[in-house]
Amino acid sequence: MNVVMIGTGYVGLVSGTCFAEFGANVVCVDVDEEKIGRLNKGEIPIYEPGLEDLVAGNVEAGRLAFTTDLASAVPQADLVFIAVGTPSRRGDGYADLSYVYAAAKELAPHLSGYTVIVDKSTVPVGTARNVERIIREQNPQADFDVASNPEFLREGAAIGDFMRPDRVVIGVESERAEKLLRELYRPLNLIEAPILTTNLESAELIKYASNAFLATKISFINEISMLCEAVGADVHAVARGMGMDKRIGGKFLHAGPGYGGSCFPKDTQALVRIAQEHGTSSRIVEATIELNAAQKARMIKKIRNALGCSEAGRTIAVLGLTFKPETDDMRDAPALSILPALAEKGAIIRATDPQGIEEARPLLPDSVQYFEDTWQTVEGADCVVLMTEWNAYRGLDLRRLREQMAGNVFVDLRNVYEPEQMREAGFDYHCVGRPTGGGGQ
Repeated sequence: MNVVMIGTGYVGLVSGTCFAEFGANVVCVDVDEEKIGRLNKGEIPIYEPGLEDLVAGNVEAGRLAFTTDLASAVPQADLVFIAVGTPSRRGDGYADLSYVYAAAKELAPHLSGYTVIVDKSTVPVGTARNVERIIREQNPQADFDVASNPEFLREGAAIGDFMRPDRVVIGVESERAEKLLRELYRPLNLIEAPILTTNLESAELIKYASNAFLATKISFINEISMLCEAVGADVHAVARGMGMDKRIGGKFLHAGPGYGGSCFPKDTQALVRIAQEHGTSSRIVEATIELNAAQKARMIKKIRNALGCSEAGRTIAVLGLTFKPETDDMRDAPALSILPALAEKGAIIRATDPQGIEEARPLLPDSVQYFEDTWQTVEGADCVVLMTEWNAYRGLDLRRLREQMAGNVFVDLRNVYEPEQMREAGFDYHCVGRPTGGGGQ
């Protein structure tokens, strides 16, 4: 089976590589000549565990190739996936579909034989029908169907998610299209992965509804963490107690500085706009967005309070910058809201991250100092802020940490450490939604 993947961003590169691993012949197409050049040299433009080896193996096997030449790739394709970016549009938060529609317009003249055009990008309801309209306008003689096949990939665990998915969603309107997509995903039959077939609109909405629900769980537990601090409860215990109910589940019930990344912020905004466009309400999702912004602001206040409400001239060592571990993605990372506010008040920011430093540099104030090594970062610091829960920060030598710091304030925005453990190690410990027994919240 011949597959063309338009777009070599996070979704396109991971999906194209995994389809090649399934045995398909995949050509990944991108207009970015520099990126394609790097890929052809074996350089992976994103950090995703296991992806580099998987790309190399499938290129060597002849199943995966990279090009800027869409015209030569499309005529041989059985399926063409559109996996380009759909960022939030400035001004209204709606998904910017210009790249999707440009791809549809560009591929249309090159269709040859029956082809399924698949929206892999996260797109609002009605996009697939607009893609179909654009292609028919450009090439009235084309024999094709349009399908929706949303992705559900977690950054840092994307390959596992693709190879062992909770479900595969296929939105189609013809048996021919469904047959081709099911054949493409046939290797998943061995693990009995569920494949849900729906109409186009349902498939498009499933992705938004799923991400909005997960974002809501995060904002909910963050709101509960505020109540925990007020009444002396432990948000860890509350979350565990909630998660034991199988109807609720424990995932995404981890209090912290708020969600970020490439999906939740833009998808919640887009779902609100979709609802408004169709005359319905989305008050729960709107509240989720508001709570997430408020949580980031609350983390700024927490750090300031830990420093005695005066961060000017104080050195803050920041462990982790990316929105989550195992990725170099800085999109909507809490660090982007928290650190500029502290720097503006005169704090000296020293930061480190296993993968995100180069991505962070152009996004954070020029005054931020970066270090590759954790111990260089914390040297002489008045305060350590654990921003992202990378494994490298989960088992720090607390005695060494205390000796290298000038102060003893430790603000744990991910609740990695136990309050009693940190007190015994001599830290003025502050966390999210948990009693510290002295030293405040």
